[in-house]
This record gives sequence, C-alpha cells and structure tokens, in this order.
Amino acid sequence: MNIFTVSIFQSALELGLIYALVALALFISFTILNIADLTTDGCFTLGCAVGAMVTLAGHPFIALFAAMISGAMAGFVTAFLQTRLGVESILAGIIVNTGLYTVNIAVMGFSSLTNLFGCDTIFRLVEDRVSEALAGWDKVALLLIIIAVVAVALWWFLGTTLGMSIRATGDNADMVKSSSINPTFTITVGLCLANALTGLSGALIAQYQKSADINIGTGMVTIALASLIIGQSLIGNKGSTARRILGTILGSVLYRFIVAIALRLSVPAEALKLVSALIVAIAIAAPYAKKKFALKKREIANYRTSGKEEGNA
Repeated sequence: MNIFTVSIFQSALELGLIYALVALALFISFTILNIADLTTDGCFTLGCAVGAMVTLAGHPFIALFAAMISGAMAGFVTAFLQTRLGVESILAGIIVNTGLYTVNIAVMGFSSLTNLFGCDTIFRLVEDRVSEALAGWDKVALLLIIIAVVAVALWWFLGTTLGMSIRATGDNADMVKSSSINPTFTITVGLCLANALTGLSGALIAQYQKSADINIGTGMVTIALASLIIGQSLIGNKGSTARRILGTILGSVLYRFIVAIALRLSVPAEALKLVSALIVAIAIAAPYAKKKFALKKREIANYRTSGKEEGNA
C-alpha cells in the first residue's frame, strides 16, 4: 500500500496551508513577543463560528474579515488583562480562552454544530470559475494566494517602525520603555494581529470542512507550536524575517504530512493529539540532543587523543 496518494498529498497540503496561519500567529506571539498566548484554542473556534454564521448569511468573503476582526477583539482582551490589569500572560490566555467557550456557542446560536452544506463558500465560488487546468487543485491555488498575501504583508509590517517596535518589545521590554516606546501599545497590536490570523484560519477551516464545531479548536495551540518548532528546526530560529516566516509555513505543511502518514499507518484518530504532543517534544528536544551528542563526541575524541599521547610517552 502506498503511503501517499495524490489525494492524500493534496489534502495534507491544503490543511497545512490553512493551519499555517495559526503557526504564523504563534510566530508573532511566542517567537517575536515572547508571550505564551493560550487564547489560540478559543480564538480559532471563534473565527470558525463567526466565519460559519456570516457564510450562512450568504457572505463567504466578508466572513473572512469578520473572523479576523473577532479574533483581533479576543487578542485585545488578552492584551488588556496583561498590560492594564497585571495578569500573567498564561493566566490571561486561560481566562479569555475559558470565556470564549460561552461566546462561541452563543455565536453559533447555542448549538454545538453548524453545517454549511448547500452554502456558497470561497472554495466553491473559486471552483466554479477556474479553468480545467486547475481542476482539482483550485483549493490549493486559492490557499497559496491567501498565504502569500498574508506572508508578504506580515514581512512588510514587521519591517515598519511599529513592527520593529513590536520585535524590540519581545527582546527587551524595559529597554523599549526607556526608548519612549509604549510596550502596552506594541503588545496589544501584536496580540491583536496574531489572533486575527488565528480567526482567519478558523473561518477558512469552517468553509473548507463546511461545518463549525464548538470543540474544533481544542489542542490548536499544540498543533501550531509543533508546526512552528518544525519550521525552526528546518531553517533555524535565526536569519531574516522572510526566511523565518517561510520556515513557519513549511513547518505547518510538513506537520500535516506527518499526520497524514500517521493516519495512513492506521494510527487511530483519537491518538492524533498524542502524536502532536510527541512531535512537539521531539522537535524541542532535538537541538538539545544534537548539542549533547556533539559534546559527547568531542569528549570521546579528546579521551582517545590523550590516551594515544600517554601511550607514546
């Protein structure tokens, strides 16, 4: 049995591109701002719920912007708790994530599941208008365009004065404050931007799967973290901003390929969260293990060299 078929490859690529937006959100909050934002799970579901309801109203494209706005609002609340009320970042994320459960189910009309079957989605609209040359690959093409626009916009933004201030805040907030830059503002903008991308990803997955589930965001922060770490392992956590953004996107796609292989090898769907946790653990431990292995190798080489010198003496 072939591990990969064209349909499996295509599906993994599509999901990888959609979830790459969440990985980019974590790239902003975790890597740049150095904030562990646990709002991700609830914010993803929020984007999914808002996107689904606006799509049901007959506005699939407006649904994407509505989901981004709702995600930015969730990020604002998280930032407000951190910067104005002195709540630790992890606790602020947990508080907002908990509160979002009620908000999400209210948005969905107090129903745990919303179906979009029979509704026009951006994928369906594009499918009706693409040429035969892109038949079957229209979703990939559309998602590539969306990811490219987001990646270029993010690269440009992080190179602006405000973007540089956000990056400096993550490096040293005290130095930024002494430089007459308001870290409260930069943290708020950064978290709003990150959660806006998470909301966009949620809206896309709702239209892609033609449904919205109240528990769809569970474990999303783990998936995004796995994608981010895989990307950093591929290209390193140094280098230009463009390279790091590209690595994050590639990490997300590679993660979906790993999941696809796991499913192809008959790993139960219930065990995918465990697989995600293992991927994160391995990706985090790999650089440390590599460093320890290199150190041990040098110690063995030095021991052998000293042994030969003693023997010659």
